[in-house]
Amino acid sequence: MKKRDILTPIGITLGFMMIIFGIISSGGTSGFVSFIQVASIIIVLGGLVAALLINFNLDQIKLTGSVLKETFNRNEQNLGDLIQLFERLSERARREGLLALENELESVDDPFIKKGVLLAIDGIEPEVINDIMNAEITAMEDRHLKGRIILEKAGEYAPAWGMIGTLIGLVLMLNNLTDPTTLGPNMAVALLTTFYGSVLANLVFIPMAGKLEIKTDEEIFMKQIVIEGVIGVQSGQNPRILKEKLSAFLSENMKKKQEEGTDEGAEDVANEAS
Repeated sequence: MKKRDILTPIGITLGFMMIIFGIISSGGTSGFVSFIQVASIIIVLGGLVAALLINFNLDQIKLTGSVLKETFNRNEQNLGDLIQLFERLSERARREGLLALENELESVDDPFIKKGVLLAIDGIEPEVINDIMNAEITAMEDRHLKGRIILEKAGEYAPAWGMIGTLIGLVLMLNNLTDPTTLGPNMAVALLTTFYGSVLANLVFIPMAGKLEIKTDEEIFMKQIVIEGVIGVQSGQNPRILKEKLSAFLSENMKKKQEEGTDEGAEDVANEAS
């Protein structure tokens, strides 16, 4: 399940606010206006788009929108809930057999979990299940990389096109040293293109690419736990042992929270019994 990740828009907004604050605190609103240079914007954005069109094919370019959108989403899969799911599956499999797990899958939304459990129900060997599911993880990682590399390349090209704009502005300025009225505009183009390119790279593209890489690592981590759980259920491991095995992936804080939740549940049962 995916929800909105408010940290991405907050971070981008905060970054631009700091830039605007720095400009206005030094030069007021008139100083802010001086940082708006249409020629510089066209050079950086136009050059960036041109470079991306050269670097990538049409299918990859079409992914840009969905890749950018993904940085504003977050996965809501809870590790503690995942462990409880496999503990429940293990208990039912030992009690009623693997075929009984088909009914449990109706409440599961994750297709990766469903696929693994169905493979176990079909009696596929654990080594084969491991290979199939790891192959799917590798394919997912490759898909994510193809999308993320667009942002990484944009983070490389934006400052480069800023530097190209700077060189254009300097050449124009040096060619018109005899006309003092052209020095200011040409110098503005020279400096602001570097400014725009650096801001886009270091506030937008590179941080977004970094977030996508972290999201990929987290998803791979969760899927590896799923594989361990599926194989544990298929092999008929004791639910308690399987839970302890999967709990090894939890951080100390998460283990404490899980223990607290278990203790509270046990107290509720005791109170009801009394």
